[in-house]
Amino acid sequence: MLDREGYRANVGIVLLNSHNEVFWGKRVGQHSWQFPQGGIAHGESPEQAMYRELHEEVGLLPEHVQIIGRTRDWLRYDVPEEYLRRQHPTRVHRAAYRGQKQIWFLLRLVGLDSDIHLRASEHPEFDAWRRVPFWIELNSVIEFKRGVYQLALSELARYLTRGIKMQELVWGSPLDLMQSFYSKEGSVKDAKEGKYSND
Repeated sequence: MLDREGYRANVGIVLLNSHNEVFWGKRVGQHSWQFPQGGIAHGESPEQAMYRELHEEVGLLPEHVQIIGRTRDWLRYDVPEEYLRRQHPTRVHRAAYRGQKQIWFLLRLVGLDSDIHLRASEHPEFDAWRRVPFWIELNSVIEFKRGVYQLALSELARYLTRGIKMQELVWGSPLDLMQSFYSKEGSVKDAKEGKYSND
């Protein structure tokens, strides 16, 4: 279901292990990698949607994870029309649809890596996975999602233990990012254009 601005409610999941490495999934039949994410169904809370998507995409149950934190508000990204046509050539795209608005959750895996099952649902999202550092390289993220990934990781970093130093962030200052985003002028568009980067 779309909101008045044309964004579909969605959750994103950053899943940590004990070394603060994150789950990085390869989309089925593609060469693109991403965090688990999925839509919020009518009547679901973001937390309920997160647990459902976690099981459908990664095969984990609530007892396998601990919620460490979540983003304070929705983070939005626009989906380019040419991408929609390329991914879904037979589907008619409503002009009202702009993209996704997401609540991001930071989880700690308290189970085992062997609890992860990518074929837990009839329609798997991923066909492979690996562990990568928390501060992922943004050039490995599809371009139109980079701004949201940057903002989500920067905000969720405050929940991490001292094991990860903020200086390891190579694409900007988390504090500057969040202050800009939550100010009146801040937006994901600005982040996409690199206005929050220290380079």
